[in-house]
Amino acid sequence: MHSLDNPLVMREIIMDHYKNPRNHGIIDDDAYMKTNMNSSTCIDNIDIEAKFNGDMIEDVRFDGEACAISTASTSIMTELVKGKSKEEARKIIENYKDMIYEKDYDPSLIQEAYVFKNTYKQANRIKCATIGWNGLERLIDESEGKKNG
Repeated sequence: MHSLDNPLVMREIIMDHYKNPRNHGIIDDDAYMKTNMNSSTCIDNIDIEAKFNGDMIEDVRFDGEACAISTASTSIMTELVKGKSKEEARKIIENYKDMIYEKDYDPSLIQEAYVFKNTYKQANRIKCATIGWNGLERLIDESEGKKNG
């Protein structure tokens, strides 16, 4: 059993990241790549920005209007990938999405993001729980010159 399996602990972590999001606020700096992510199904409309230094993710930030799930999951994601290589970040994103879609994943890679493991039970929340992660993935792809469909 995972140490974060307690529903009260899970809720506490989500609410903490919602009320005190990490890496929140956009920096007006051309060194950052930016993308906007919005949802047609809820209020989520967030900007994600990342500063890459070669293959490393030097900084990741976000801002905008978003529900508790989007805000908290994006906040946790920024903490997980900051200072990591693009490849390490992709692995974290992939494992997180595998968890969300009930596939095999490595919980050690996603750390606190584990609190979203029950998201699949509320299909309408999957987009909320992945919007920031998809935004970072798009920025990584763009930074490598790949087109993200």
